[in-house]
Amino acid sequence: MARILVVRPDNVGDVIMTVPALRALRAAAPAARIDLLASPAGAAVAPLIDEIDGVVTASVSWQRLPGAPEPGADGDPDGALVTELAARGYDAAVVLTSFSQSPWPAAAICRRAGIGVRVGTSKEFGGDALTHWVPAPPDHGHQVDRALEVLGAVGVPARGTGLAVRVPADADVPAPAGRYVVVAPGASCPSRRWPPERFAEVGRALAERGWTVVVTGTAKEAELVDRAAAGVPGAHRLVGTLDLGGLAALVAGADAVVVNNSGGAHLADALGTPIVELFAGTEEVGQYAPRTAPARVLTRPVSCAPCRQLVCPFGQECLDVAPAEVVAAVDALTHIPD
Repeated sequence: MARILVVRPDNVGDVIMTVPALRALRAAAPAARIDLLASPAGAAVAPLIDEIDGVVTASVSWQRLPGAPEPGADGDPDGALVTELAARGYDAAVVLTSFSQSPWPAAAICRRAGIGVRVGTSKEFGGDALTHWVPAPPDHGHQVDRALEVLGAVGVPARGTGLAVRVPADADVPAPAGRYVVVAPGASCPSRRWPPERFAEVGRALAERGWTVVVTGTAKEAELVDRAAAGVPGAHRLVGTLDLGGLAALVAGADAVVVNNSGGAHLADALGTPIVELFAGTEEVGQYAPRTAPARVLTRPVSCAPCRQLVCPFGQECLDVAPAEVVAAVDALTHIPD
């Protein structure tokens, strides 16, 4: 097959976790053009992935939150995407999803676009929108393994399960001289965010140990960054100044990152940078935990996990982790004795 489309219109971390599947596809079809269909957020990962040739960026209808504006004045919110995919002439599409997502909306779009081979997995059978329907793997498996199992079912063998991305050659980041730790207090929703004041306690303790602390976030996370950097001696504050390539360069040069369950954790994992991850009970740890870089995943077992909630109504008991525990984890990963 000459042209293959991989569909994963999700967040940064989800796209990073497709890399082993993309690696397997590239090994199986070295001469093919492999493109990624990604959300605007996920498309930012494309320059870091060697295994793809291009990216199709789309805000797909089935991933929009309630109340979001619907594009398409003709009442067909995905019509423009269908037209674009048809014009590109793909021979095959592989729809990758998490256990809680359905492949059928994306498969239907690909069928409308005339893509002849359409591969995906789900618990339920949804008719001929998929030409190759793969019964769903167990829910508790890691997202990397889930994608590889889908490909394996259609004869594409895995080529390793480790994450790997590259730092773009033109990445420019004002990294501090010497050794440093990156602190990233943001996450995609409030329920996944460890309190920024606790990040600040960690930052102050690390500064006392001689570390330079870099606190980073997007422009929308400026308040979180300010609170997480409060009182941290010599803290470098980077807000809204880095694209994903710049963040990759910053993380690749760090001795460790302290981060929530977020795209930053998956980025660090793919770059081999040691990770201390504050993992909320919104998801199962085993589905998303780091598996390539040295890591300490800190969480608390609670009866309501995994909740899938954007906002926690119970005081985030799953993230009731003491700053001292986080500092100890950084010490262990960076081999600094107490």
